[in-house]
Amino acid sequence: MFGNDRGQIRRYYLDIWQRHCRGEPLDALGVQIAGVIEEHPEYHAMLASGEDMLDRDFTPEEGTSNPFLHMGMHLAIREQVATDRPVGLAGAHRRLSLHLGGTHAAEHALMECLGTALWEAQRSGKPPDELAYLECAQRMAQSD
Repeated sequence: MFGNDRGQIRRYYLDIWQRHCRGEPLDALGVQIAGVIEEHPEYHAMLASGEDMLDRDFTPEEGTSNPFLHMGMHLAIREQVATDRPVGLAGAHRRLSLHLGGTHAAEHALMECLGTALWEAQRSGKPPDELAYLECAQRMAQSD
């Protein structure tokens, strides 16, 4: 699944969802992806439409966010929380979960920080600034 081929990554999401809907067994990553998709019923019809979504561009002008990017950010945050990287992120996530009423809402809040870190990294041509990301997460967790 991993790589830079947008179509290949999207196809993997689509295949996982179709297999999940048919009740077929999934590997560990597939279970995680199916779980994220289950939490986003607004994406179910899009994924059910199949191949049409593989090449679609999701632009701000459309007024919609990219569902594949959104789901990928959930997976990234879950991995970061599970490994507590950067160190302290798991604690910030825990506090946000308590304040916002659950882990899903906490992940949505952390997406703002992660999105900013990724945008800054892309703009500067440098790796993401983990300290700035963590500080953003901690500020969010303290303000709620």
